[in-house]
Order: sequence, then C-alpha cells, then structure tokens
Amino acid sequence: MLGDVSVTRVIEWTGPIRTVAEMVPDSTPEGRAALKPAFRDPADDAYRCAIQTWVLRSEGRTIVVDTGAGNDRDRPQVPAFDHLKTPFLDNLARAGVRPEDVDVVVNTHVHYDHVGWNTRWDGGEWVPTFPNATYLVPRIDHDYFEPVNEHRRPAPVTDADRLRRRGSHIVFGDSVRPVVQAGLVTLWEDRYAIDRNLTLEPAPGHTPGSSVLRLRSGSDRALFVGDILHSPVQIAEPDANSCFCEDAAAARATRRRILAEAAGEPTLIVPAHFPGHGAAEVQAQGDGYAVTRWAGFGTVGAA
Repeated sequence: MLGDVSVTRVIEWTGPIRTVAEMVPDSTPEGRAALKPAFRDPADDAYRCAIQTWVLRSEGRTIVVDTGAGNDRDRPQVPAFDHLKTPFLDNLARAGVRPEDVDVVVNTHVHYDHVGWNTRWDGGEWVPTFPNATYLVPRIDHDYFEPVNEHRRPAPVTDADRLRRRGSHIVFGDSVRPVVQAGLVTLWEDRYAIDRNLTLEPAPGHTPGSSVLRLRSGSDRALFVGDILHSPVQIAEPDANSCFCEDAAAARATRRRILAEAAGEPTLIVPAHFPGHGAAEVQAQGDGYAVTRWAGFGTVGAA
C-alpha cells in the first residue's frame, strides 16, 4: 500500500538480454561491476531484465501500468520476444484481475515491451485485451510511431535501423491501432490527472512522448518511470543512456530531473524493467545517486 493506493507487481517474463554494456553503452566498467547479481551476471555481463506490469487500485478503479510484450507477435527486431508465449493473463488473474475488470491502461510510451498486451489474438484478428478500459497513450508517441507519419522521423541508415523501423510499424499495427480503432484510446499531452492520487506527466528523451506516472497519496510518493531507468547503473551514473534512448540530451536531462526530485522528497522510483526488488528510494551521492532503500516487491508470475 502507498497511501490509499494498492500496488501489485505482475511479471510477464524475466531473463538475460544482451549485456549491460550493450544496453547502457554510456555506463562505465566500474559502474557495471558494482551491480548486484539480480541486475547483472558478473560472469558474462548479461543484463538481467523483467518485463512486468504494475496493477494499481485507486479510488475504486483498477489501473494497469504498461502491458508488456504480449503473446503471438511478429517481432523480427527482438528475436527473444518473437511469438512469445507466457501465462501473463493467468498471472494477472492470480493477482485478482480479470481483463474486463480493468478501468484504465497506461502506456508510459509506445515501445513493444510496454504495449504488447494492449491486444490479444482472437478469431483471426487483434482485439483489445481490456475491453472496458480507457487506454491512455501519449499523443506525441502515438503520432511519432504512427507509420503514416514515418516521414517525420529520422531516416534509417543501417540495416539494424531499418529492422527497428519495420518492427515499430508491426508493433503499432498489432498493439496500438486496434485499440484506437475500437474507440478505447485517449491521447493525452501536457498533463493528465487519472484521479486525486495519480497523474501522468511528460518525461521526454527515451521516446519523444515518454511519460511518468506520479503517485501522491497521504504521505507516500512514487514515480512509475517506465524506461527512464533500464538499470540501476543509471542511478549512480545518470548521464548513461540506454541504447534505446531516441534523444540523448533530453533523456539525460529527464533522468537527472526525476532522480533529483526523488532524492529531495522521499519517493519510490518504480522502473519498468528492474528485476529483484523492483523499486527503490535514492539520495544524492557525488555526481550521481545511490539507493537508500529497496522496496522488495514480491512477484506474481516468473521469479
């Protein structure tokens, strides 16, 4: 419980992806070596990742924050998640949530591992997984990743760029467009109040429309920061971007702003992909920050 809001962590998938050096290429060898085994395998520098959803219950409504990678999808750009099969909906049920019970879905940004379970494959088509929910999608990201606006994006240069571009088109087609066409999407910008406890705010850099969800209830504070932090090495080294950050300068500025705020007023930082404890409080230390307390969330789903 954070104030009057209950928070439940539901795991879709955990495992190694690439290396920490590849995922956070701006990080230092010393910073990476200091990571706990929950976040990095010291034997081969493997980056340990969790794909997970946060279920919030606030003011009588059920809110799902980020919807993971999803099953049955073509993901040529990320072979580990190509035609993935996980018991995510069963895990959600174990947390006491049926798809029809969800009132609000928050996509902190439009990347494949944050919008996947927006939809499910049924009867030969992609249909909304949460048929009674309002899906909150940052307008800037929606417009940026909508394939008809491809001319607004930087032209791909390498084969890897072209593969990622093709992949983003597929993601939009199977995980975003169907819920838009179903009339379930609210495109928000500037700021969006879900209720008295929860507010969405822009946090650009990782993607143009990247956002954070702010929780303020009673004396408790939390920030669900999506991919502003991929790894705890970025807490100690805030200028270290992930390889997926689209605007390097904006991503660094956003990360420093969020960490400074969280250090100034005790605030739980809840990244999208931290395995292990899942969330932390921080304090300033040198030119970066240090963890003062790990939250120690339990898990519903894969350990």
